Amino acid sequence: MPTLSQLSKRGRKRKTKKSRSGALRRIFNAKDRIYKSTVSPQKRGVVTLVKTMTPKKPNSALRKVARVKLSNKMEVTAYIMGIGHSLSEHGIVLVRGGRVKDLPGVKYHIVRGKFDLLGVEGRKRSRSKYGAKRNAMGGGAPKIVTGVKEAAPAQ
Repeated sequence: MPTLSQLSKRGRKRKTKKSRSGALRRIFNAKDRIYKSTVSPQKRGVVTLVKTMTPKKPNSALRKVARVKLSNKMEVTAYIMGIGHSLSEHGIVLVRGGRVKDLPGVKYHIVRGKFDLLGVEGRKRSRSKYGAKRNAMGGGAPKIVTGVKEAAPAQ
C-alpha cells in the first residue's frame, strides 16, 4: 500500500486491458513480408478442417468447430453457431472474435451468411446473428396495403 506522499509524487497507473483475440490484432503485408499490429473486427480465412468437440465438464454435446487459416497466415479454431452448416474444407469464411466458454482454446466465431457459410435455415428469432433472411421462411408480419379499392366482380 503506497503512502500519501508516494501517491502525490507518482500517482497510480491504470492497468492496460489485454485483448483475448490475438489473431485479429495483426496483419501480414505480403509485399514486404512483414507483420504489422493493427486491430480489425473480422478477418477472412480458409477452412482447413471441420470437426466436432465435446465441451467441458458439466455440459455434454457435440459442438461444431473449424480450423481456419486467416489472411494473416495465422491458424485459429473457430466455432460454427446454429443448427446445421454447409461448411467443408477449403471454404472461405469470415471470422470474428468471441470465445466459447465451454470449449477450451476456441476464441473465435464464424459469421453465418457470409462467403461460403450459409445462414441457418428456417430461423425466425435472432436472425441477424445467424444470417437468416426474413423472406426465406415466409414468416414475419403480413404486408398491409391501405388506400387500394378492390375491383367489383364482373357480371
